[in-house]
Amino acid sequence: MKNWLIGLALILCAASAGAQAIVDVAYVRDAAARGAILWDVREEAAFAKGHIPGAVNIGEPTLVLRDSQTEDYLPVPDIEKILGTAGIDPRREIVVYGDRGLPSAYFALVTLRHFGAANARVFHDGIDAWRGAGLPISTGPAKAKPVALKLAPQPGVLVETREVVAAQKRGDVQIVDVRTVKEFRGEDVRAIRGGHIPGAANIPFEQNWVDPDTRGKLRRGEVKDSAGMSLRPREQLAQVYAKLDPAKETIVYCQSGNRAAQTAVVLTDLGFRNVKVFDSSWLGYSSWLSAPADDEVWTNFGGLLTAIRGLEDRYGELQRQVAPKAAR
Repeated sequence: MKNWLIGLALILCAASAGAQAIVDVAYVRDAAARGAILWDVREEAAFAKGHIPGAVNIGEPTLVLRDSQTEDYLPVPDIEKILGTAGIDPRREIVVYGDRGLPSAYFALVTLRHFGAANARVFHDGIDAWRGAGLPISTGPAKAKPVALKLAPQPGVLVETREVVAAQKRGDVQIVDVRTVKEFRGEDVRAIRGGHIPGAANIPFEQNWVDPDTRGKLRRGEVKDSAGMSLRPREQLAQVYAKLDPAKETIVYCQSGNRAAQTAVVLTDLGFRNVKVFDSSWLGYSSWLSAPADDEVWTNFGGLLTAIRGLEDRYGELQRQVAPKAAR
């Protein structure tokens, strides 16, 4: 057995004794009782249908806190206003939750840490577990107490494209790609280029779950609930990442930093010492045209636009065919 595997075991033992970022129903219930901020990261419509009493909501944070084109964070003053209006103060105790396994809950946690939060956690099983425990649900609007914020990004939480490019020349850095296997191989292209960062290990973030195929099974009607999206037991999670070195700097990325946030928090809870989220992830990396890529595939935007126009023409033709019938 490699020495670092022994080190991992020691780190896991030490970490299990300390405060963990991923918490359960009992923790959330107690946190609510002592006045912690509960941040529900679901869309406003889902929040309105039922949430933990006292929770606040700004909508989907990956949409609200980021530029819709680049998927990079908005300017800090804008984020200060959005979070401040909702009363989400990184200086206080905060528990973030959404639906079970929702990556954007982890994105919100990483965002809070980026802005200096030292007492923030994520409730992985979220509203599903809260309902399952028979605890109270509120449908009333959020009653936020606005707060004036002055946020300052902290080092060591996020990395930029130039840092990732430079890190490839170092032997003390490992890179984890948490996208699907098809995205990793360049078979599913969602940016200007497909492929992956050279040397990256592909461990899809769904491997954190008891059943990684739960979303597919839900779509196919094979299961009735999201129980399979619960996190694996700690010892199983350690096995998922057994080929990584917990002592190395670890950079985690996906398409835009959302899915990566979940794995980054899991790794940190497992005792990995220096975990960072590549904020722009593949969307930003692929647009840095000189950055090397394996399994590289280029997007034919001309062909894509032609296909879109074809769909628009077909849609227009269908409307013209349906309109006379609807008018009868």
